[in-house]
Amino acid sequence: MRMSKFIFVGILLGITLFKSEAVSWFRIFEMFHFQSFHMFGIIFSSIVCGMICIQVIKKLHLKSIEGEEILIKDKALSFNRYILGGFVFGLGWALAGVCPAPMFILMGSGYTVFIVFLASAMFGTFVFGLVRKYLPQ
Repeated sequence: MRMSKFIFVGILLGITLFKSEAVSWFRIFEMFHFQSFHMFGIIFSSIVCGMICIQVIKKLHLKSIEGEEILIKDKALSFNRYILGGFVFGLGWALAGVCPAPMFILMGSGYTVFIVFLASAMFGTFVFGLVRKYLPQ
């Protein structure tokens, strides 16, 4: 019963992403070819919304569901780490036409071919776990 609120938010996110066409392969294709602002608008507006939410959490000292104060520590920038991670993520996104969250949404919408992509993503996560100690972090 405790997890039901998280399931509800996940379903709401899935419906929102599906209805906004953020999971559409054609919209993603347009984005990677700089033919449409649709996806960039969604991404940039979510970044701005996230920045505002983080600042509100820090300024108002908001508490978590368990009653503990939410502490968000500043991260040191490691430029190479972000470039490598962004490159790998972007390459997978461009090749598959889907990133992790839309993978589940599209499978739930009946596009069962994404089971292959989910299995590949899980395998990639497993391989990352094996080689993590050798990567710059």
